[in-house]
Amino acid sequence: MNQAKILPVFLVFALLVAPFRAAAQYLPAGRPDVVALLAPPPAPGSAEQAADLAEAFAVYSARTPAEEAAAKAESKFTPFAFARAIGPWFQPGKFPKTEALFHEVEAEAETIIDAGKDYWKRPRPYTTDRRFVHITPEKSFSYPSGHSTRATVFALVFAELFPAKRDALLAIGRDIGWHRVLGGAHYPTDIYAGRVLGQAIVREFIASPAFQHDLGEAKAELAAMAAQP
Repeated sequence: MNQAKILPVFLVFALLVAPFRAAAQYLPAGRPDVVALLAPPPAPGSAEQAADLAEAFAVYSARTPAEEAAAKAESKFTPFAFARAIGPWFQPGKFPKTEALFHEVEAEAETIIDAGKDYWKRPRPYTTDRRFVHITPEKSFSYPSGHSTRATVFALVFAELFPAKRDALLAIGRDIGWHRVLGGAHYPTDIYAGRVLGQAIVREFIASPAFQHDLGEAKAELAAMAAQP
């Protein structure tokens, strides 16, 4: 094929993809250091581990059908889980710059989460106690909770975009994390660690010029929609 014909096609593809990609990485290399930041989870066989397991099972066994359904619905979640605080107008496919921001935020947060999980290798509660039933096994380890970390990160980033809705956004983030205990997928200490880690990640984001640039682009995009009659 003639290279003169290939080039325009490539340029069109690049223009289509560019709005969905962040300008640069947000987190500095090695920060936050998840191993230095978080205390280790309870040691296997310890009284602390037994107490953590007992609380996890107490929460799991006392859940209501509605709580069980909520936990299952959030086994995978996106930033649009926060639409109930933001408004029904916040829907996928309408905000490319905002979606690009959260895509990068999630990808970078996942790297930090995985580093912690792979370092501590804490088994999930259902692997050590068969009273947790009908739970789909997950490949990743338990500590810290990825759901709790990501939900905290999303909530805090959304709070930068919608400061007047901060309390409602943070409440959704906390619920998403806690629902993982209701679902039998995590210990309470996994959730608390995720909240601490999420806060540390967002502090690093806020200090990043690249993040601030993309956050400003998202703010402008969302403000334009809010200004429409």
